[in-house]
Amino acid sequence: MSKQDINLEKTDLSIGIMALTDCAPLVVAQKLGYFKQYGLNVSLHVQPSWATLRDRLQADILDAAQMLAPMPLASTLGLHGPAVPMISAFNLSMNGNGITLSASLIKQIVELNNGVIPPLPLNPKWLGKWLEMHGSKRKLTFAVVYPYSCHFYQLLDWLKQANININEHIDVVVIPPTGMTEAMESNDIDGFCVGNPWNAKAVRLGIGTTVITSCDIWQDAPEKILAVNKRWQQAHPNTFLAMLSAVQQACEWLSSHANRFETAIWLTEYLDEPLEVIAPSLMNSCITSLSTEARDVPAYNRFISNGANKPTREQAQILVNKMKESQQLASDFSIEQSNKLIDDVYRPDLYEQMLEIKPMTQLGDNFKVEAT
Repeated sequence: MSKQDINLEKTDLSIGIMALTDCAPLVVAQKLGYFKQYGLNVSLHVQPSWATLRDRLQADILDAAQMLAPMPLASTLGLHGPAVPMISAFNLSMNGNGITLSASLIKQIVELNNGVIPPLPLNPKWLGKWLEMHGSKRKLTFAVVYPYSCHFYQLLDWLKQANININEHIDVVVIPPTGMTEAMESNDIDGFCVGNPWNAKAVRLGIGTTVITSCDIWQDAPEKILAVNKRWQQAHPNTFLAMLSAVQQACEWLSSHANRFETAIWLTEYLDEPLEVIAPSLMNSCITSLSTEARDVPAYNRFISNGANKPTREQAQILVNKMKESQQLASDFSIEQSNKLIDDVYRPDLYEQMLEIKPMTQLGDNFKVEAT
């Protein structure tokens, strides 16, 4: 096929991000001019919560957004809000989450283990032991960032290892990522599952211990995706492909360990947190507590590897199954309904189209995007 110009339907884009380390691909694409290479003038807007981000994307205030992997499925079904069909055609990141327990809870677990912190990653049996002693008096309260999130499903899977019944023993509350450390410092929660840098911040503040990462619970599960409204993609198909191409280039740049520290510096502007809080997970380090050694977690934040950016039906099916297991879908949600949902939301075909797009070239004052 000969090269052809692709006309961009829209060039000025507003993309929503959250104050999380794994917004890195979008920040890198902005800082290194990759969006501009594809003819796009992008502004990144940090959102206060996942619900706000979802609402603004659904209302077309945002053109695109960094999203939790299950969110487009939930939005399309109308769970926790209006039914707005969405498209996921690009995995921004894998892994990235951690479970942090409060200093008070860890102290009690240490006492149960004869004054020594149990080996990390922590076996949830220690929470089971705590519940045996204290469960009749009060439940434990854990926070997650959104009901339809890998954070919630990973927390459930971890607790299930110790046969802990979340309905009987655990209260789960939803708190935006930026509010996690404040809630822990105020003793409102006993633990949380969140992405970085908020685990690292709790450790630096001395208010928590990061006991396990999502890498230890699920290996290389998609965490954040780049989402758009289905109607937006249909109105702006070429712009969408150009945007994906720029972000793919950013993910490839992030594959270099040497580039991660520079990224951490850029993220301080968007996350409003110091380098010592942002850098660890990008550098494959899970800082655990002020009194224990950091853990080497090579894939703590993963942005690319062996086609990891391409969304697959298998990934979507796993998420749908987790939604079923946690009783977020009706018991009679059929295989046919599941297949239709996955086909509507997960679009590997669009990812494949994106791979044909080449960076724009400059011809005098005119620009074009080329496809082969």
